[in-house]
Amino acid sequence: MSAAIRERLVTNPYADKWAVLAIVGIGIFMATLDSSIVNISLPAIATSFGEPLNGAVEWVIIAYLVVVAALLLTIGRLADITGRKPIWLAGLVVFTLGSALSGAAPTLGWLVGFRALQGAGGALLMAISPAMLTTAFPPHERGRALGLNSLTVALGISTGPTLGGILTQDFTWRAIFYVNVPIGIVGVFATLRILREQVKRGEGRFDPLGAALLGVGLAALTLGLSFGQEWGWSSSRLITCMVVAVICLTALVFVESRVNDPIVDLSLLRNRLFAAANGSLVLAFLALTAVSFLMPFYLEELRGFSTLDAGLLLTPLPLTIACIAPFSGALADRIGTRWLASIGLAIACLGLVLISTLTAQTPVVQVIGTLVFTGIGQGLFQSPNNSALMGAAPRGRQGIAAGFLATGRVVGQSVSVALAGAIFMSLGGADAGAQLAALGQTQAGRVSTLQQTFDTAFQGAFLVCAAIAAIGVFTSLVRGKEMLEKKPARG
Repeated sequence: MSAAIRERLVTNPYADKWAVLAIVGIGIFMATLDSSIVNISLPAIATSFGEPLNGAVEWVIIAYLVVVAALLLTIGRLADITGRKPIWLAGLVVFTLGSALSGAAPTLGWLVGFRALQGAGGALLMAISPAMLTTAFPPHERGRALGLNSLTVALGISTGPTLGGILTQDFTWRAIFYVNVPIGIVGVFATLRILREQVKRGEGRFDPLGAALLGVGLAALTLGLSFGQEWGWSSSRLITCMVVAVICLTALVFVESRVNDPIVDLSLLRNRLFAAANGSLVLAFLALTAVSFLMPFYLEELRGFSTLDAGLLLTPLPLTIACIAPFSGALADRIGTRWLASIGLAIACLGLVLISTLTAQTPVVQVIGTLVFTGIGQGLFQSPNNSALMGAAPRGRQGIAAGFLATGRVVGQSVSVALAGAIFMSLGGADAGAQLAALGQTQAGRVSTLQQTFDTAFQGAFLVCAAIAAIGVFTSLVRGKEMLEKKPARG
């Protein structure tokens, strides 16, 4: 580090905050783009390898998700010990390499393996990005920084389906992985040249036993939830996964309470604000992920829209979040996070109720309106709640706090898909939707009966999700009020 840069950081430790935001934005955009760009290309991938669109092909998605879930908390703790720059740089390199190898995969098995490698890179990036931002920005701008990061996340998610469809149609499915390579290379060079480690490395030793128990437990949990619907909720494979998860995570609590430097700092959960913000986060994602999971079935099977049109109709949701999140984050820095997060999740809860009323006859404008309304609530909730969560953790535990945040999001998403899918299927919605897609508009009487079955299952799933969101509003309200950080006076 040059003397000029060192002097600037001493006089103003937040001098490079916008550079950090830009570098984090590169990595997070790449990771979130990848999470949404792959789904739309699964049919093309299945056709390319001569596989049915289930079973082995689903591992293209599941392998990435399982690895991410298994590593997030461990990486957060590792970053507190070793520093964040080497972790971030490793994440960019591993993710970019995994993307290039995935695009060149000769068989489906190799593709699944390279997707797991990509997941390791994604975990390295996602686990520490909130900690990097909250350290780079002063406390009174923390919500603003996290809000801008939410903007990047929303743009990555909203761009994925459309870009994936265009690349797959005009080139091949391999292009959806190659598109990450130039972005990753830019991120690596920017990190090496611009990013400066301003955080003193923490003390303590790495806990390998705790890391192993945590990784296996979360991987088994995520795997079971992801395949539960396909395997059957009483299948031996699902039960085995759940038993392994319970044993490992129970043993983790026992081990972590007896080591000096635990992977999971359970003492953080004794902080009422931190625990409540985490609980609200998990409940919010548990409730709201069902929108992106079930709405494509509604649009394509019940309403008959094409895949591309359905993707475009879903775009207003992440775009609304992208518009609202920076505003809510900046507002939280001024008035606090408790009421903003609570009101936001309450609006999203009402949005889920409105979505449950959608039918085959609902005007498209009303469908878009309900998604925008839900997105407003989600955008108001996310940035203030994330700011409260990160602000409640001590400065030396920002990495593990970021790991909690990312893990809560992944677990909430996984449980949401499993729960919403189970309700929708048990009430006959999945079967009705498949038959509607096959029948088209022929046999009017039969179509009407199937539509009613679909509507009942769709409504049931979203009303359950709305009830979960309502519980999240309660946990957000009872967490107490945090101390607002004052902006330092000039001069």
